[in-house]
Amino acid sequence: MPLTKKFSEKYNDALIALATATHRPANVVNLAGDYAIRVDLEYNRYVLATNTGRGLSDEPDTSGSWTVRVFQTNIASIPDTLLGEAADPWLVDAFDSALTRLEADGNKIVADADFGDMARPDATASTASTDVMAPAQAGSSVVSLS
Repeated sequence: MPLTKKFSEKYNDALIALATATHRPANVVNLAGDYAIRVDLEYNRYVLATNTGRGLSDEPDTSGSWTVRVFQTNIASIPDTLLGEAADPWLVDAFDSALTRLEADGNKIVADADFGDMARPDATASTASTDVMAPAQAGSSVVSLS
């Protein structure tokens, strides 16, 4: 684990991006001598992100693509189950694609949430100036200041 700190410093932007997208802490972990970014999710699931076939590159800017894998931890001693995988030049796009694949394969559960999805206001809502600061949540009300 001696290189965990080194990779955490090199990949600080990637750690922040995944932590922001998942609303969970992201950490660099040592996987049998190779390093990856890991985010623990609900129900014994976790995400691993790497930018080479073996793990994180010593040079973050020279890699061409990110691979994001979603795993299910198994209670028994058998290896963890790969639930979804995607690759993309951009880390967050690879993460979004992995979640899309997770859902397409029937492995998404309600607790997986809509990571990274911004709450979008209803298209039929008024765009008057008093509505600009209104919350975009169902059942919210707008108070007019006039």
